[in-house]
Amino acid sequence: MTEGSTADRRISVVLFNLGGPDRPEAVRPFLFNLFNDKSIIRVPNPFRMILASLISRRRAPEAGKIYEELGGGSPLLPNTVAQAEALQERLADLGQVQVVIAMRYWHPMSFEAVEQVQSFDPDEVVLLPLYPQFSTTTTASSLRVWGEAAKALGFECPTRTMCCYPVEEGLVAGYADGIRREYEAAKAHGAPRILFSSHGLPESVVRDGDPYQWQCEQTAAAIVDALALDGLDWVSCYQSRVGPLKWIGPSTDDEIKRAGRDGVPVVVVPIAFVSEHSETLVELDIEYRELAEEEKVPYYGRVPTVGTNTAFMDGLARLVRQVVAGDRRMCSQQGGRLCPTGWKGCPQAEVVSA
Repeated sequence: MTEGSTADRRISVVLFNLGGPDRPEAVRPFLFNLFNDKSIIRVPNPFRMILASLISRRRAPEAGKIYEELGGGSPLLPNTVAQAEALQERLADLGQVQVVIAMRYWHPMSFEAVEQVQSFDPDEVVLLPLYPQFSTTTTASSLRVWGEAAKALGFECPTRTMCCYPVEEGLVAGYADGIRREYEAAKAHGAPRILFSSHGLPESVVRDGDPYQWQCEQTAAAIVDALALDGLDWVSCYQSRVGPLKWIGPSTDDEIKRAGRDGVPVVVVPIAFVSEHSETLVELDIEYRELAEEEKVPYYGRVPTVGTNTAFMDGLARLVRQVVAGDRRMCSQQGGRLCPTGWKGCPQAEVVSA
């Protein structure tokens, strides 16, 4: 870092997110990029590219209908832009702070983000995934591609990473606030059951040491503790299954069916998503709501993602400040390793947990 006052310091903060097609003709190339990721389809090339081409061609019509429900494209980028702007406002006292976005599967992708950061010429870079729970399929994939892009463009700068923050107090408070409002509405229909719904993973990925499921369960438990509701009925579950592999469970759709059999209202909370996109606005709000009606669930409520919630954005700002003030190249919300030692997919796997 260059010497000088705080005002002279230049910091680039890079927000990683999934990305989404911004227009109908982008749906198929977006899907190809997704399934051509070696963190998703774990077979070598050229087989992965062939599979990605076949899968994206087959799934594009169905996916196109989903994005039609959203006006032809994903709202994820504008939602992430709003978060970037809110975060940048909170970090102005750190010096000259630039917050940029690097999407994984559609624009602006890492090459574009690296070029933007390179032009800013920062003293240091902070990489901050908008995935609170670490997974080899999301955060690790984004970090890998960022590194590849930086190397290809010859960009060198001191860089540090916040790998995960599954129980960060702002994240927990933001979701707890949303749940309280929806829970009160659901109570008119019986004792509510809260479904903490996260994107699923194949069981084989978790068996290989990916800590994502463990971290999602930590998020759910922390929110339950913050709610402090006596006798709360809740469960962690997983959505968005695709393909023939066995996925982690229980599945969100199975839990909705169980709620119908039990005659209890449900409140769905998308704890692994911090921005609204197709898996919240279509899968949860339309498809699962229709399923709840079919299964005679007495009430179906969905808590919004934290988005630009004040507590959440304050939490992201705290994470950036923690990284900037520390000396770790890779840190979790608690500094060192967060995951138990059994999770070898943890990015700090060489660190012994406390």
